[in-house]
Amino acid sequence: MQRLTRKGKLSLTSRLALFFTAVAAAVVLGLGGLFLVVTEKHFVELDRMTLQDKRHLIEKILQNTKSVDDARWRLNEALNYHEDLQVQVKDAQGETVFQSPASGFAVPDRNSAFIDKEGSFGVWRHADAEFHILSFETLPAYAPSPLKVLIAADTKHHIQFLDGIRASFAIYVIAAILLCSLLSWLAARQGLAPLREMKSRAAVVTGQKMSERMPVEAVPVEMADLAHELNRMLDRLQDDFQRLTDFASDLAHELRTPISNLLTQTQVVLASKRDAATYRDTLASNAEEFQRLARMVSDMLFLAKTERGVDLPHKEVFSARKEAQALLDFYEAVAEEKAIQLQLHGDGQIDGDRLMFRRALSNLLSNALRYTPNAGAITIGISSTGHATSVAVENTGQDIDPKVLPRLFDRFFRADPSRAHPDSDGSGLGLAITRAIAEAHGGSVDAASSRGHTCFTLWFPHRNAHPQS
Repeated sequence: MQRLTRKGKLSLTSRLALFFTAVAAAVVLGLGGLFLVVTEKHFVELDRMTLQDKRHLIEKILQNTKSVDDARWRLNEALNYHEDLQVQVKDAQGETVFQSPASGFAVPDRNSAFIDKEGSFGVWRHADAEFHILSFETLPAYAPSPLKVLIAADTKHHIQFLDGIRASFAIYVIAAILLCSLLSWLAARQGLAPLREMKSRAAVVTGQKMSERMPVEAVPVEMADLAHELNRMLDRLQDDFQRLTDFASDLAHELRTPISNLLTQTQVVLASKRDAATYRDTLASNAEEFQRLARMVSDMLFLAKTERGVDLPHKEVFSARKEAQALLDFYEAVAEEKAIQLQLHGDGQIDGDRLMFRRALSNLLSNALRYTPNAGAITIGISSTGHATSVAVENTGQDIDPKVLPRLFDRFFRADPSRAHPDSDGSGLGLAITRAIAEAHGGSVDAASSRGHTCFTLWFPHRNAHPQS
């Protein structure tokens, strides 16, 4: 058997082996016990039949006798050669008419025997011997009163046979249990071999080596689902680990620029004595960099919170058109500077957090204003179906490379690697936050760009809520 675990619990192989051994032992013992019970009952029935045969013989003899001596002589001739059979015949006065010769044998009184319901068959134990007895009364031919007859059959041959069977059965049970224990352990160990293979493969998975997968095709059907789910888990872990690695790299890159600017400006100012205006300008520039860092940290904390699947802070049902119009009014001045036309059409109900919705839509609008050329157009289209409300923000301008579209919502990713818009203070987290907000509402966001039009669409599922008054 396998060794105990460090906590003192048996291994799965040992537990399975013990379980199979216990089942096999129970089956063997049950069958053996049933066999012994049936055999013993069979011997009892044989003795009953034998005693009944002797009863008929004795009744026939007594019915044909002419005197007590004749009866004694006839019974002696008929029963003298049955060593395991003892017979006692008494008359009505209690005098013994016949008793089988036996050294040291005392025929029991009828009242001392264990008689069955019929009052004729029972069991009697004398010294170390056990007898099956049969008592009855019969009317002899020579007397008007019946004789009391008691027949006893010694069961020693049956007992010896059963004792031999029990001894052989005990040896067989011990051997069977040992064999079943060994075979059960081998079967359990062989059956759990795929788990050990999966364990060995899982042991080599590290942060630097996450390509190892469980052998789905090589394991039994019962473990295939487990192996498949473990592979899916490893895929998710590998993807998350890669995203975390990329995030750490991007974060270091994004933080390096403002920190470098702060350090450089501070060192330049401290290199020589400056006037008060220069110090004020430097501090103002540093404050802008600190604000950018603060926004970046706030955005990262928000993303971390939404990715943990927290509940929406303030759920309510509100009009998407009303919130979109408020944002258009806010960005109207920026749009007028670039002669951008803002349009809004459609309406629908959103079941979620109003402020989070405004933040997601604001991110899309700010991006659209940033990348829409002068005299362009931005359109917000809202539509509602029985299952969801969609909010699409479409702007004119240069198409986005189709290879870039799948990565638009990654953290710190910018579709313009050259940073063609140096006036932007974005950190590359806006679209990532938009996706996180949509997913927190159980929805999604996608992007499409072709023929001079770029469209971002938010999907918010309905939750069978009723609009507030």
